[in-house]
Amino acid sequence: MTVRVRIAPSPTGSLHIGTARTAVFNWLFARHHNGKFILRIEDTDEERSRPEFTDNIMEGLRWLGLTWDEGPFFQSQRLDMYKSAVQKLLDQGLAYRCYTTSEELDTLREIQTAKKEAPRYDNRHRNLTPEQEAAFKAEGRSCVIRFKMDDNRQIVWHDLVRGTVTWKGSDLGGDMVIARAADDGIGQPLYNFAVVVDDIDMQITHVIRGEDHIANTGKQILLYEAFGAKIPEFSHTPLILNKEGRKLSKRDGVTSISDFQEMGFTAEALVNYMTLLGWSPPDSTQEIFTLAEAATQFSFDRVNKAGAKFDWEKLDWVNSQYIHTMPIDKLTDMLIPYWEKAGYKFDTGRDRVWLENLTTLIATSLKRLQDAVDMTKVFFSETVEYQDEAKAQLQQESSITAIKAVLAVLETEQELTETTAQEMIKQVMKEQNLKKGVVMKSLRSAFTGEGHGPDLVQSWLLLHQLGLDKSRLAIALSN
Repeated sequence: MTVRVRIAPSPTGSLHIGTARTAVFNWLFARHHNGKFILRIEDTDEERSRPEFTDNIMEGLRWLGLTWDEGPFFQSQRLDMYKSAVQKLLDQGLAYRCYTTSEELDTLREIQTAKKEAPRYDNRHRNLTPEQEAAFKAEGRSCVIRFKMDDNRQIVWHDLVRGTVTWKGSDLGGDMVIARAADDGIGQPLYNFAVVVDDIDMQITHVIRGEDHIANTGKQILLYEAFGAKIPEFSHTPLILNKEGRKLSKRDGVTSISDFQEMGFTAEALVNYMTLLGWSPPDSTQEIFTLAEAATQFSFDRVNKAGAKFDWEKLDWVNSQYIHTMPIDKLTDMLIPYWEKAGYKFDTGRDRVWLENLTTLIATSLKRLQDAVDMTKVFFSETVEYQDEAKAQLQQESSITAIKAVLAVLETEQELTETTAQEMIKQVMKEQNLKKGVVMKSLRSAFTGEGHGPDLVQSWLLLHQLGLDKSRLAIALSN
């Protein structure tokens, strides 16, 4: 048997991290078994589906490295197949046209609520006579198509994550609507129906999705049986939770993959972290791995049943591991768009060496690519903003002495290198009888307006190449 799995997002919003994590697990399982990973776009919601969301979903999957083997398939292009499948159930007496009005359904729910009963349809139109149907049509009522549910059935399946799962047919809400109304009596298919028809047509062997779909599985198994199709194996993965233990949502801030990308997380780090959200490798100490490496070890017996809490600090750490080992030329390429978006002015060709030197200076301090904007602001500005610690340092008499002495030596220095800069600091220390810490702190405060930061001498050299080091020292004295 060839393993065939699918990811089937709805283009009613950007690619969500929950959907992306589900895609990761599907991709890993498919690659582990040399199977097929299929992309299906469930775009039957005409009012909410947008082409820009479809583009966002596909771009996000590509960015994460989750390439698909077949598709994308669009449900909106498969409506004739769904209508044919609905008609098949109607012809077999397994489905029927229901003319219950929304007002009647509201009344039914009110009665059930008053009795403290779970809301469910009472199947009142399951056995209409031709005369009753004609009367409803004459009233101008529209119909939906309902699938007959057996309340006495016990639906059992072996879930690859949760073991044996059992649902009572009586807990599934009564006969299920599988298609909306239309002029010909068969309109837009609903989710539970369309997904089963698609999975049968695409020969899906394993359905891997979030645990919030468990209630749908019982209904879908009954539909597989009605079509005489082989039922796929199911795996219901844990949800991603916020720090309070609730399902991660937009209220928790960033949730879409494009937002994570904009914040400066690398694709490799984000997909690595998502793999750890609910799954652990056989070597529990291993936390950094590629998708390909994870695929060789992936299995559902190491997927947790409990929800996976999203941890920003852990994601930052994973991201930093990738950034810190990235070649400088590649990291520079990745930082340039963030600098450009911030409005920093430079020539990517002429200033390439300088940009790579700047990247080298901050690389080991980065947690996110976006961090580079604030870290390097001082190198792209003619002015400097002094923080309180720097202000206090520059007000000391020893700092004024050190800065004046450095300026004087700079006037006589023809070329500034790492070696000459170090010698200059030593010369000022000796001639002015100042401690190294005083000279270094004074220079850093004058150059960057900060009390702490990356290597001072390298920072100085970068500013010198821009012709800003002398002017920064002079401004510090004038303040």
